[in-house]
Amino acid sequence: MKTISMPVYGLLLLTPIMIAVGQVLFKLTSTRLTAEAGTPFYSVALNPLFLLALAIYGSATLLWIYVLKVVPLSYAYSFMALTFVLVPLMAAFFLKEPLTVKYAIGACLIIAGLFVVQS
Repeated sequence: MKTISMPVYGLLLLTPIMIAVGQVLFKLTSTRLTAEAGTPFYSVALNPLFLLALAIYGSATLLWIYVLKVVPLSYAYSFMALTFVLVPLMAAFFLKEPLTVKYAIGACLIIAGLFVVQS
């Protein structure tokens, strides 16, 4: 495998960050949808948070396609494991969801695994 440039490494990290942000926005959308009793489900299509989440997800997908043009999938896909670390962190920060010791241990194992795969 040829050497990966710093900008491509940046995109390898940016993609799971964008996916995590999209997940939090999807959760906020669902929370607002259920909080407003009687709101039809299809109204989610006009929700600004939902539209933002879709835009972020779509952008992340386009970035991912570019990354896969220059990086083998088996190498790049391991970076997607970062979403399992980032989503709970963002959920704790933005949604006040609890973090546990088990989460911290699991997150450390995921990060350690990423270093092993990338070495």
